[in-house]
Amino acid sequence: MALSPQWLDELRARVTLSSVIMRTTKLQKAGHEWKACCPFHDEKSPSFTVSDQKGFYHCFGCGAHGDAIRWMTDQRGMQFMDAVKELAAEAGMDVPAPDPVAAQKAEQRAGLNDVMEAAQSWFEDNLRSADGADALTYLKKRGFKPEIMREFGFGFAPDDRGALKRALSGFDDTMLVESGMRISADDGAQYDRFRARLMLPIQDARGRVIAFGGRILDKDAKAAKYLNSPDTPLFDKGRNLYNLHRASPASRQTNRVVVVEGYMDVIALANAGIDDAVAPMGTALTETQIEMLWRLVDTPVLCFDGDAAGQRAAMRAISRALPMLRPAHSLRIARLPAGLDPDDLLQQQGRAAMDALLDEADSLLETLWIFERDAQPLSSPEDKAGLKARLTAHIDTIQDQDIKALYRRELLERFSAFAFPPRPKFKPNVVYGRFGNAQSDRFNSQSADGAEPEVAITLKNRELYLYRRLGAAIVAGLLRYPAAIRPHAENILEIEDTHVDERIVFIIDNLLDEPDIPLIEWPDILRRNGHVLPVLDDWDHLNFPFVRDADDSQIALHSLHKALNLYSGIPRVRRELAKANAMCGRDLSDGAWQLQQRLLTQATELEAELNHLIA
Repeated sequence: MALSPQWLDELRARVTLSSVIMRTTKLQKAGHEWKACCPFHDEKSPSFTVSDQKGFYHCFGCGAHGDAIRWMTDQRGMQFMDAVKELAAEAGMDVPAPDPVAAQKAEQRAGLNDVMEAAQSWFEDNLRSADGADALTYLKKRGFKPEIMREFGFGFAPDDRGALKRALSGFDDTMLVESGMRISADDGAQYDRFRARLMLPIQDARGRVIAFGGRILDKDAKAAKYLNSPDTPLFDKGRNLYNLHRASPASRQTNRVVVVEGYMDVIALANAGIDDAVAPMGTALTETQIEMLWRLVDTPVLCFDGDAAGQRAAMRAISRALPMLRPAHSLRIARLPAGLDPDDLLQQQGRAAMDALLDEADSLLETLWIFERDAQPLSSPEDKAGLKARLTAHIDTIQDQDIKALYRRELLERFSAFAFPPRPKFKPNVVYGRFGNAQSDRFNSQSADGAEPEVAITLKNRELYLYRRLGAAIVAGLLRYPAAIRPHAENILEIEDTHVDERIVFIIDNLLDEPDIPLIEWPDILRRNGHVLPVLDDWDHLNFPFVRDADDSQIALHSLHKALNLYSGIPRVRRELAKANAMCGRDLSDGAWQLQQRLLTQATELEAELNHLIA
């Protein structure tokens, strides 16, 4: 009976591996995994691990490795179909009935595997013949070690449209075309797909040859530099990763998988002793491939070329990964120097430089921020708004709500720091009397250049104490009703005075950038940014219903708006009064005197209201 890979994957996903193994082997919890003394060989200390998350067991002592089905067959001695039926019954799945079509396809795939193995042997023989001399010279110039050339199965396809057909004469034309080794033209003519190319086998997770990649050697040739097999019954380029069968066991030692752009990059890394690298098949990393990587490690490292195309490839991978993000699973991105690929870096700076680059790989979030920030000029408000829109569009694709909220907070905080840098602090230059009367003759004459003199204001000690108490109360009120600041934001931001509570300005900035912050998050936001929360214990006797649990929120909001009007009004009136005082020193007209008296009355009324609220 032929079972589809998709059905078997579903079975493995539904079965908890540790529960299967626990029936015959005692397991101990070790972090996110389980450990035990290996049941496949005698040992005194445990080297056998079981990972439910990754779906496999592995022994670091004897190398035993497999999934739930493999455990049933190897440890319990069951036949494959018996193991599948038992696990399927536990998982509540029906084993598919025998399908003649599926059986025929399985037989077909088996025949195509034979074609690929025969082609691989022929390609390898060609490399060591006179026809393959140039290809062998090329590999030696690249610095590939003999053992690496053998391990990765380099071969050569001669420049002959019918050479493979003659060499594989034991297989009929239909199989050669279906395997992708030959092309059938519209007129019925057939010819070899790979000609005059250095050849590499592409293998599945079990190490079976399922496709080929070929690199042209003639620099002047008009053909594509790299050519891969087409999709066939054996090969789906979006569901396979080059070198996975070697990188998978290596990743268990390094707890890392490196994703590079192409198979020559993989081999260059292996030549330098880095064995945990894989590559997609000439396409952008797919969702299926990302899931394959996450079965090996939680955070694979992407290491694409340092040119613009490499960076775009990294962003395409990020865009596909964002909707799939789940707790503890992400990507890291190593940024190669501009214009270099992994082989260039290894040749120029050595293995240590590559190790350092991989160790220092950026997080997915960091890479996303840098890419979008640097994607376009940000010289105008519209440009900056465009950056925020692009970041928000990425965030909205994330499906996990916790991760989405964290990305939104982090990216928009970075945007705010970038687009709204901290305002300079204003320093008062002169101290004036209680209502702005100058304690010097500064306002009795114009400045030396004839311009209006600079006006600075401060508050007397008693008023300063009351004003700061009012600011602290408003902060407490805004923690309950943050949206109340909106109609007052512009007036408060225009206050050029060191006595303005920085917490109020901080709340305004964050509300403008991110209007939907939940109420419960505001205290933590203030604390994380170095702000002290106001103490409410001694405020119960004050006329501030907005700092207490109010039965009528409308009354509390009305009171808060009055407090905000007072808070922005006091420094505004004082500044205008200081200017009026200065004017009276130069202008003795009735109009100047009347303006001064009107502002003096307003200042007195505001002071009385402040005392009524707090005193």
